[in-house]
Amino acid sequence: MKKSFSALIILLFVFSVSGKSLAFEPNRPECLAAAKLGGGLDLTCRLAANALLAANLIDTPMIVSYKPGGIGAVAYNHVVGVRNDDPQLIVAVSSGSTLNIATKKFGRYDANAVRWLGALGADYGIIAVRRDAPWQTLNDLVSVLMQNPRDIIIGGGGSVGSQDWMKTALVVRAAKIDPKSIRYVAYEGGGEAVNALFNGDIQVFPGDAAEVYEYLKSGEIRILAVLSETRLPGIFSNVPTAREQGYPVDWAIWRGYYMGMDVSEEAYNWWANTFRRLVNTEEFDKEREKLGLYPFSLIGSEFDDFVKASVREQRQLAIDVGLIR
Repeated sequence: MKKSFSALIILLFVFSVSGKSLAFEPNRPECLAAAKLGGGLDLTCRLAANALLAANLIDTPMIVSYKPGGIGAVAYNHVVGVRNDDPQLIVAVSSGSTLNIATKKFGRYDANAVRWLGALGADYGIIAVRRDAPWQTLNDLVSVLMQNPRDIIIGGGGSVGSQDWMKTALVVRAAKIDPKSIRYVAYEGGGEAVNALFNGDIQVFPGDAAEVYEYLKSGEIRILAVLSETRLPGIFSNVPTAREQGYPVDWAIWRGYYMGMDVSEEAYNWWANTFRRLVNTEEFDKEREKLGLYPFSLIGSEFDDFVKASVREQRQLAIDVGLIR
């Protein structure tokens, strides 16, 4: 008994000197945004970084880093090939990322190449123009596109087939316009596309509500439609849905995170359990609302199942609009 007690004292002393504990806890947490500063993936990282710290669920401020390229493809390949077992790293992801996986824009890696951690919020698609644009309604814009779809420059995060392109494609398809006929410019994320809108390089931005939240508040932007079943609350309450204007198009966006496939069970479970605690805090609710996001959470295996089902559904959608066979 005396020897066992002495061994325990020595073990506790070793851990106290080394500063380590028996359970995993990140000491340099990092969120990787797979795009440039600004836009939805940056916002997703800031949601986790700010809320975790505010709720005292991490002791060290989370680093937000950026790896743009292919609207997620470069980051996805980097995590799979280089940081596959990094327990400190979570990577921002959205429904747009799984659409790229569905259409094989992430190369040879599919949805089974990473560990899907959780979703912490929802967003909705919008069709936005500058405040001085000549179109007051979605019908005004579609009328011009029906005469000549090449007359208007539309731009968003990602290339043809991306989430932003798909929002426009579904609206124009509802108006009997060939989606492939629209003039679309690709940018590396929503933040870059919004800048292009303000600079006059594009005339229409099919982005996400949270991406333009602050610009709508300041009156710098006009939203012609939100792509939700019913009107959004708060500042968006005066913006009609596409459905109200005769275009039965909805585009809900979830915002979440993944980790490398080879992270330990201990590390993955720490993050999953911490997210479960996080979504039940007032600090999280305040941060989510401040960023213009809406309630939606799926964590751990439930999120993994959801993502893989989403990839199958989005692949069928891509087939339906003629992107792939």
